[in-house]
Order: sequence, then structure tokens, then C-alpha cells
Amino acid sequence: MTYIETLQWMFEQLPMYQRQGKTAFKKDLTNTIALAQQLGHPEQQFKSIHVAGTNGKGSVSHMLASILQSSGYKVGLYTSPHLKDFRERIKINGEQIQKEKVVEFISTHKEFLERNRLSFFEMTVGMAFDYFSKEQVDIAVIEVGLGGRLDSTNIITPLLSVITNIGLDHTEFLGHTLELIAGEKSGIIKPEIPVVIGETLEETKPVFIQKATQNNAPIHFAEDLECKLPACDLKGSYQQFNIRTCLKSIEVLNTLNCWDISQQNIEKGLKSVVSSTQLRGRWEVLGQMPKIITDTAHNAEGLTLVLNQLTNESFENLHMVLGFVNDKDLNSILQLFPQNAKYYFSKPDVPRGLPAKDLHQQAKQQGLKGDVFLTVQDAFKAARQEASENDLIYIGGSTFTVAEIL
Repeated sequence: MTYIETLQWMFEQLPMYQRQGKTAFKKDLTNTIALAQQLGHPEQQFKSIHVAGTNGKGSVSHMLASILQSSGYKVGLYTSPHLKDFRERIKINGEQIQKEKVVEFISTHKEFLERNRLSFFEMTVGMAFDYFSKEQVDIAVIEVGLGGRLDSTNIITPLLSVITNIGLDHTEFLGHTLELIAGEKSGIIKPEIPVVIGETLEETKPVFIQKATQNNAPIHFAEDLECKLPACDLKGSYQQFNIRTCLKSIEVLNTLNCWDISQQNIEKGLKSVVSSTQLRGRWEVLGQMPKIITDTAHNAEGLTLVLNQLTNESFENLHMVLGFVNDKDLNSILQLFPQNAKYYFSKPDVPRGLPAKDLHQQAKQQGLKGDVFLTVQDAFKAARQEASENDLIYIGGSTFTVAEIL
């Protein structure tokens, strides 16, 4: 198969959660464990850091990878979902896995993958671990896909576990309370492996402490870190929480054997996250006159921070290009958006995409006024035509909405 044919098979042969939603979700590690055994347990052949959380886990993962790269290490990075190219999920020192490696992995193991009906995410995790093992990375930063306890990445035994924060997202899988969601994400805490908690709430902190105590795992809270935060090329004001989590993680990592990450390495790594890891879509400025900003925040907690930062921008008129997937609690999300903006409602081009007419109807109930467009590109084109040089265009609501613009 060619690379395109291989991707087509991966996307169509088995469900992909990011596109299909809950019908593609598997709450079981059986297949991942079977694949790891088939591959000779590559997850045991490299050191790792495991990162979970409702928001910020992608940014923290990329920050850690950039700092480790700046320290001279060969660093694997596994993240999800991708924005444009599947290979964004699997990188070494910022370089995406080669197309031929993707084809080779699938063609070599296709019979096993079909026979055991592995999901898209399960086979992708196996591909990443196999690649990192064969390329002999010094360390890999592994981002959890969804939850933690039953996520396919949770077959690793890392040097360090990191949980950024807890919010009400993916409640149909993880539970409808902060305590239940914290319990699922704390499932990455391993016996005697230190864990860093980025942010806590009254409901979540006891859950983390209890889980760490049960596992005799040293627990560290980034909130306790008192220092001036270094500059970072990720410009969202919300990144201050992620920077603090990252700094605490490096501090703990430096207490372990064989790691020596200097303050200079830290500062260099944080200043070059985008160039070192090719991260996109985090408060990314795409243009000026009018200013165009896009961000992948897609739940109430993340959007609250992003929309607060929008209020600090200077502009005459605000244009909002929005598209959501159909499993979000839109009532809690749409009430966060300003009523004095012009809206351009669209549907992300994925099966989970919420029809623009439905989004428009729900937005009207929150006092948000705008027009419906067939595609995200049509909505963005209309916003650009209507915006003056002193206006601001924001694009967001879903990772997929951002991806179509990028």
C-alpha cells in the first residue's frame, strides 16, 4: 500500500474516536497489551514521561520535549489528535515519523491488526512505541489520548507522571463529576513513580493524594512552585499554568538519576517550543490587519481562559468563526461567548461535526447573532471580507475547525 492508502485503511477499517465519537471508544487495554506483546514490548525499551489532564496536556508535553531537546537528548513525542497530517502524532526531536515507516508498520502487522480488531488509536500507540524503541530515543514524552486509567498509552511505566488539571470534558466516558474524572486521570499514577499535579480544585486534590498514597508515589504540586516564570513562545496567557507545571516536572526529573537539565536549557527550550516541536494552534496569530487568532480550546475550562485573553486585545469589531463537534455541552460553552461579536457558524468536516444550523439555533438562545455557512472555509472567507483592518477574527470551538484553517 502507498502512504495515502495506508492512512485510508487506518481511518476506515476501524473506528477513530476523534472523528466518530463514542461509538469508536474502547474502555479496555486488552488489545493494546496484546499488540505490545506482538511487538516485543517496545514500551519497556525507552524511558518516558506520561502526561494526562483535561486541558494543557498537549502544551506541557511539547514544552517538556523542547526542553529535553535543548538539553541534548534524543526525544520522542507522542500526542493526539493531529491537526493536518497524521504523522504529527509521532515525532523525534521535532521531526515527524517518515511516511515509509508508517506504511512499513501497518503492512508488517496488518493481519494481526485486522484479526484482533484494533482501534485506530490502539494501533497508533503501538506504532509510536515501536518507532521510539527502534530509534533508541533517550526519553519519550507520551500524551494520554482520553482519560488515563484505560487509555492505550497507560501500558508504560514512566519515570514521571504528570496531570495538568481536571475539567468537565468527555463526561460520557469519564464521569459527570470532577472527582470521578480525577479518579480516571489519576489512573496513570504508578507504584513508587513520582507524579506532578499542575492545578488542583477542592474536589480533585484529595483524589490525587489518595491515589498517590495507595501507590507510595511521591506527589508534587506545581502550585507550590514559587519563581519567576521564564519567557515562552507559546503566547496564550493561560500558558502560565502549563509553564509552571512543566518547570515542576523538570525539577522532579532532575532529582532522578542521570538527568541534568540546566536553567539555561529550560529557558532555551521554552523560548523555542514551536520551532523545536512544530506545535500549532495554541493562541496562534495567523495574520494582521485584521488580526487573526486561532486556538484549539474546545471545552468550558479552556475556552474561559482563551475568551478572557480576547478581552485584553484591542480591536474595533470582533468576528468569531465557530464550529463544534456534536458531543459538547453547548449550553455551558456558548454562554461564555460575548454577545457583541459577529458570528460565522460552520460545521467541521468530520462525522462528529455539529451541523451549523443546529449551532446557530443554540447560539441564538444565548443571544449570539450571526450567519450559517456550509464549510469552515466559507465562514472564514466571509469573516475576512467583512472585517476591517482594525477588527479581530477569532477561529475556534474545535480542534477540527482550527485544522481546516491551518
